Amino acid sequence: MANTAVPHASSPRAASGVLRIAAVVLCVVAVSGCSTVRGWFGGNSEKAQQKALSEPSPLVDITPTITVSRLWSANAGKGEGRIGARQGPAVADGRVYVAAIKGGVRALDLQSGATVWHHPSDLRLSGGPGVGDGLVVVGSLDGEVVALDAATGEERWQAKVGNEVIAAPAIGQGLVLVRSNDGRVTAFEAGNGQRRWFWTTEMPALTVRGNDAPVLGPGFGFVGNDDGSVVGLSLADGRVLWEQTVAQPEGRTELERMADIDGTPVLDEAVLFASSYRQQTMAIEGPSGRPLWASEHGGSNRPGVSAQRVVVSDRDGVVWALDKYSGTAVWQQNRLARRNLTGAAVQGEYAVVGDLDGYLHWLRLDDGEFAARQRAGRDPIKGALVVADGILVVQNIDGNVSAWRIAQ
Repeated sequence: MANTAVPHASSPRAASGVLRIAAVVLCVVAVSGCSTVRGWFGGNSEKAQQKALSEPSPLVDITPTITVSRLWSANAGKGEGRIGARQGPAVADGRVYVAAIKGGVRALDLQSGATVWHHPSDLRLSGGPGVGDGLVVVGSLDGEVVALDAATGEERWQAKVGNEVIAAPAIGQGLVLVRSNDGRVTAFEAGNGQRRWFWTTEMPALTVRGNDAPVLGPGFGFVGNDDGSVVGLSLADGRVLWEQTVAQPEGRTELERMADIDGTPVLDEAVLFASSYRQQTMAIEGPSGRPLWASEHGGSNRPGVSAQRVVVSDRDGVVWALDKYSGTAVWQQNRLARRNLTGAAVQGEYAVVGDLDGYLHWLRLDDGEFAARQRAGRDPIKGALVVADGILVVQNIDGNVSAWRIAQ
């Protein structure tokens, strides 16, 4: 079976594709609305159709056009399992930092995967590590925050917040920002762990499990919230400098109103890209909070940003590429439907997503076609994928960490 991405509908190729899709939909509607025809397929055809629409889409065979190789694999400790923390690695200065529910924190060499240091801990370290200013900081299911020396792994300080921490702390400009699962962001002094300020927001009654780190800009901390908004906070005192709604939580039920921005917004120069569970994405001017464009495609995970594209995976498993400067949909890849995709990462000329069966999928940035597929393991990948120095680093829910390179 051919693997095809759907291009934007302004081209002749796209227009013919839309007509073909419309014809298929009409046929399906006609068949499903006729009891006589339904009988041709057996009495259980309706249940079979419903089951097919709820199960992950089977993977199609592809012909790889690039060679992707595994550089190394390592174990971070006991993985998060079904906790829903979406633990992922952090990379800085040639090292990969990983944490586990049981097993402490490890620093690995980016090129070889060799252990540089290991900090054992009895804490249930649920958030992925954050790194910056010579520190590695991680939070726990019980609200503990631990700061380690990035060079040696020695403990520098501990602090406490009022709820579980399942997001990586953000570190920079002399502060450590910790987002806890009750909607609070707490700023600690990077040098000694003393609390500087905190900011909190009201949580919706129903949210998607999981959240992600704030992102830092000059004098700003940007936070995506469970109500579909993004705020710009003053790093000096935690004041809200601006607030922008990416997705309006609308609907009759709490489920319909879910609008979480659970992936860290991506700051590219002065523009912030944020995406919501309600399948909306927005480009925002970072200093002012002014919206630059909005798109009706998106998801709650981190977007991947390249020189020309913003790539998002939605809750239905469709991967979208948006024009970085207008938000216009350039292509969509439908062949990963219902596979619980991670957010996209950009590795060279390709977007990469992970799925519920541990597969990694490389898609061409120019047209969305499959370029390669590899399996990192048999457990789901839920944490954000990280690319540094051309190397993709992945952590699955079993605590396995692996690194991947595209052959030149």
